[in-house]
Amino acid sequence: MRFGLTILTDLPWAEAAPRWRATEELGFDHAWTYDHLVWGGLPESPWAGSVPTLAAAAGLTSRIGLGTLVAAPNFRHPYPFFRDVQALADISDGRFLLGVGTGGDLDSRLLGGEPLSIRERVDRFQEFVGVLEQLRDGDHVTTQGRWFATADARTLPGLARTPLLVAANGPRSLRFAARHGDGWITTGPPAAPDLEAWLAGLATAVATYDEALAAAGRDPAGVRRYVETDSTPHLGEGEGRYALSSVGFFEELAGRVAELGFTDLVTHWPRPDEPYRGTEAVLEQVAADVLPRLRG
Repeated sequence: MRFGLTILTDLPWAEAAPRWRATEELGFDHAWTYDHLVWGGLPESPWAGSVPTLAAAAGLTSRIGLGTLVAAPNFRHPYPFFRDVQALADISDGRFLLGVGTGGDLDSRLLGGEPLSIRERVDRFQEFVGVLEQLRDGDHVTTQGRWFATADARTLPGLARTPLLVAANGPRSLRFAARHGDGWITTGPPAAPDLEAWLAGLATAVATYDEALAAAGRDPAGVRRYVETDSTPHLGEGEGRYALSSVGFFEELAGRVAELGFTDLVTHWPRPDEPYRGTEAVLEQVAADVLPRLRG
């Protein structure tokens, strides 16, 4: 199993930069950040853009993957975003991980958009991915959809090495992710009341995803599966929702999701307050003692 940390963009770069550097030094495999104008979890906090943040992080690191968890069409058009992705792939020397998802609707509402139903947001996301795929696979790309259009969009120099990781939790999105993603990202069932219910929901999602992979003629063993563990409340008795709330809880959680076939676990750099309240001492102990054992 591989392990990653998500680092929020609410801090000035002078404070955040050591965290990106330390993620690699501690032995993690990848580092991520959210892609928002304003994140609903910290709506009153400062917030920096993901693209310049990841570009700066690429300059501080040399080994780890760097990704969006996740980019959504709520404030992005696929063509200018594609150009940003090309730049990140180049700056990181092929280490960029393109995580994409449906997202909520806060960012689009901030731009004056009308609230959309969940079905409409999924429709828009699937169109967004479809345009990204055409841009990745071709040149002089012209598209016309409900949500997005391009006219003779140039795509040189191409985007051959960047994996497209599609976030999905529900059945429709899982089937889409199985057809279109180079990998799958999930947070598990959002309304699970406890750890066992969350794991049971994950198991159901895995079965749906595997069935969809088989229907698409794809080998389930050849697709990486990323689980972000911190988005569902009450995962453990007395532990809250945060994987790094204790060393023991992290190890238990990692073992349980590995049993379900997940190849990668992503948690968050600890913060002094919610969300993701924890200590760097636990993070460092997990990195030193637990990660080597779980990889072994």
